[in-house]
Amino acid sequence: MTATTLAPPVRVGKPAVWALGLLAAATGTLESVVAPTLPLLQRELSMSPAQGALLSITMLLTGALVTPVAGSLGDRHGGKRVMLRLMAVVAAGGLVSSLAPNLPVLLLGQVLEGAMVGAMPLSFILVRKHLPAGAAQVAIGVVSGLFVGGGMLGTLVAGPVAEGLSRHWMFALPTIAIVAATLLVHRLLPDDPPGRSDARIDWPGLALLSGILLTLMLGLATAPELGGRPLLLGALVLLLALLVTGWTAVERRSPAPMVDLRMVAKPAIWSSYVITFAVCAGTSVSMFLVPQLFAASADGYGFGAGSTDIGRYLLPGTVAGAVSGPLAGVVARRFGARTAVAAGIGVMTATLVGMAFVHAEVWHLVVGKTLVALASGVCVTAMVVKTATSVDHGDTGTATSLVLVIRVIGMAAGAQVSGAFLTAGTLPGADAPAESAFVTGFVIAGVVTALSLLAVRAMNKEAKA
Repeated sequence: MTATTLAPPVRVGKPAVWALGLLAAATGTLESVVAPTLPLLQRELSMSPAQGALLSITMLLTGALVTPVAGSLGDRHGGKRVMLRLMAVVAAGGLVSSLAPNLPVLLLGQVLEGAMVGAMPLSFILVRKHLPAGAAQVAIGVVSGLFVGGGMLGTLVAGPVAEGLSRHWMFALPTIAIVAATLLVHRLLPDDPPGRSDARIDWPGLALLSGILLTLMLGLATAPELGGRPLLLGALVLLLALLVTGWTAVERRSPAPMVDLRMVAKPAIWSSYVITFAVCAGTSVSMFLVPQLFAASADGYGFGAGSTDIGRYLLPGTVAGAVSGPLAGVVARRFGARTAVAAGIGVMTATLVGMAFVHAEVWHLVVGKTLVALASGVCVTAMVVKTATSVDHGDTGTATSLVLVIRVIGMAAGAQVSGAFLTAGTLPGADAPAESAFVTGFVIAGVVTALSLLAVRAMNKEAKA
């Protein structure tokens, strides 16, 4: 019998939950400041486009590697204990990034900051241990929604802060907020007892999973270049297949596997992963294409919008993303995660297909992007809630960390596919892609999202409390 069943957990109130939410918002803000300011960073640090691409994926790579490890360690040694140590690493990364005089130092800061992604499954561990089942679902929605909202906020304010103050402050301000929120979490949340502190760490499984994620993320990041080099692409696919086969064999034989494959085989779990990937890929397509449509020349199909106008147009989507998490938690608690996900997928599919054919006015895209942000946030948060409540307490961190890793992979895949469509749709000598490239991208995103409804049917009707 584990320590968590020997002694009832200490219940916490709303201030503790909001402290976790504020930490999620602060980390989401820090996570998102590089993307909108990449041209500025390239100019000030004399980076080539290839170096800029490397900088843009560094945190994603680190986060994909750290998240499953953090979730597993949190299950074994206690969520709060591991979270405080991760946040110390993130704060150090933010400090390094804010002081970075050149690209190598900034890359180091981004590597350290990537540890922030691992904080989310740790938050879910703490929520499940310290709240009743129904309240835990709402709290998970609050934390997830504020992380998404923080990311959108960072996208909006990074440019003005970098241009009005300096690039150093766009890293420093979120880092200060992370330190303050971490102190609140330390003060307001009680220590949670270890779940399996005597279990060994599955180092072979960890190494192979890291190899899988690294190979997959690098493959997605270099997809446009690999398309013209079939031998290299084939070698990468073969390497990925070998790593997956080896990892599966190791996890099946390990006495303390990093990921219990029997857990992943549950319909409620694997369906959550499939839906998360499809929804995030579709969301990423809209996140990439809509700003491109806003910025396209007003002489054609676009609107000739500048950075400030685009930020203003995306603001309603920012608000929708922030409220989608708490909304999903409430809907999942009252009607069930399955209903929330099915409704979100339906709205998102209709909106993506609608934007493909109706985008002649700015408000068409503003409304469409807002609906996608709301529906996507509801779906992903409901998937996190479903996953967290469908496994034993000792597996919460591991199961939810994989949801977040798949979210990262889905977002990367959607962005790369969108970029490939626009590149293929740009005629030689043309400055912008044809309008048909945008139409194709939106339609395919809608189809992929709609297909995830097949996985909704596999979700269990009842979640484990």
